[in-house]
Amino acid sequence: MDFQAIHDRLRAIEAPGLQAADEPREPNKEKKDPGRSGNPFVTVDPARIVEFLTVCRDDSKLDFRILIDLTATDPKADGEELSVLFELLSIRKKHRLSIKASIPKSDASIQSATAVYRAAQWHERECGEMYGITFVGHPDPRNILLPDDWVGYPLRKDYEFPTEYNGISCE
Repeated sequence: MDFQAIHDRLRAIEAPGLQAADEPREPNKEKKDPGRSGNPFVTVDPARIVEFLTVCRDDSKLDFRILIDLTATDPKADGEELSVLFELLSIRKKHRLSIKASIPKSDASIQSATAVYRAAQWHERECGEMYGITFVGHPDPRNILLPDDWVGYPLRKDYEFPTEYNGISCE
């Protein structure tokens, strides 16, 4: 199935939380549109992400049995949102799906996907440390990369790297 067929299927089964589709496009100078490269993706209401992922996994025509990536991005230093990105794969059907859920920086939380995909555990822990996202219901939210007393979220664009940590120069 190509992206359009996957999106059509998601609409046909009324996948919970499905908002829109975004496909790559060429720049359009007349409309001052810078364009977009990369993979096509669907946007999903973050409050319904677990329901949406469950449908993607359990629908026989979609059959997305594997979560191959879960990460986040901070699109703008002065922006108010973070994006949580999911990449699903169906080996049987030979297709993949990219999913984006936007959450506010001021309350960076989203339901954990670990109940649907166990592979989400380590990805969510990394996003929690690096972006300050709380994955509600995560079974083990301990840090895996940074010390427990680290201040801030290093992959946010507004992060200011410390000059010193526990008496050690970071410059």
